[in-house]
Amino acid sequence: MVNGQCSMFNDNRVTATLLQWFRDNGRPLPWRQTRDPYAVWLSEIILQQTRVEQGMPYWQRFMEHWPTVGDLAQATEDEVLREWQGLGYYSRARHLHEAARQIVAMGHFPDTLDGIRSLKGVGDYTAAAIGSIAFGLPTAVVDGNVYRVLSRYFGIDTPINTSEGKHTFTALAQSLLPEGEASAFNQAMMDFGATQCTPASPRCADCPLQDSCAALHEGRVNELPVKRRTLKVTKRHLIYIYIRCNGQTAIHRRPSGDIWQGLWEPLLLEDGKDDTTLSSIFSLLSPLKKNVKHVLTHQVLYADLWLWQTDERPTLPDDYVWIAEDDIDQYAVPRLVEKLLESLPPTAQTPPQ
Repeated sequence: MVNGQCSMFNDNRVTATLLQWFRDNGRPLPWRQTRDPYAVWLSEIILQQTRVEQGMPYWQRFMEHWPTVGDLAQATEDEVLREWQGLGYYSRARHLHEAARQIVAMGHFPDTLDGIRSLKGVGDYTAAAIGSIAFGLPTAVVDGNVYRVLSRYFGIDTPINTSEGKHTFTALAQSLLPEGEASAFNQAMMDFGATQCTPASPRCADCPLQDSCAALHEGRVNELPVKRRTLKVTKRHLIYIYIRCNGQTAIHRRPSGDIWQGLWEPLLLEDGKDDTTLSSIFSLLSPLKKNVKHVLTHQVLYADLWLWQTDERPTLPDDYVWIAEDDIDQYAVPRLVEKLLESLPPTAQTPPQ
């Protein structure tokens, strides 16, 4: 479908119904109580690939620690990553920090779509959300919620992860956007998809669009939206060794080009790559946790944690640093490592052999 064909799907009832539904059911989120573009931008970056319930405490802590974009720009990357710990997709935090410095360099928060889109980590959806909510720009948002609502209501089975699908749904969402109410309509679509027209077990019985929803009448609610399968998932086995040496431990920062760039972790030996090293020190180790599963978008990780207690510092690669064990909470670590470290025995306790 091209732009000129959107009229065949356009239905003014959708717009009016969703706006009324939002007035009655919209979530009272704290960033909706302001049009401060910094607060709105921060919420949108945090909520990329994160549920509102999980992201809200992070937004509140960021706003308390760094109430203005200038404050955030002055923070160190380590401070930002530490505050982000647990949210995953850490590139978002690095991009957030870099974009804060971009904004400070500009002298103001950009108020055009192109200007907002120029910020690190901001794509079309995020730019449309910030632009419409903070500045009233007439641009429709298109995300997973929007794909789901529109594909079900209009019965569209074009795969959403294809160029044709993105073009179709972007044009359709834009055609439904009411003049002067872009902010309310975009937020209505977000909330409606998140709480009413949900991926699993949607609330069709009390849906205000049920009389004209194509998917409901055709029995295709669970089939839409359509997504073409393209993702290849790989498996990795990570072996972590926590070294305990006279109240200190060794950690290193993960390099670029792999998961968790810039975060810290104990000595890592990856299965199949460090077999010789592992076999040479195996007799010195005590097992703490085995085969802990951690799922990422493109990878499934299985991790073990071993404890190495020694009175002499072993020779390690140059990028490892020694820190006091009590200070490890000051370093941002991946959530998987955080879970593994929870199994560490107290310092005075000797682990079972």
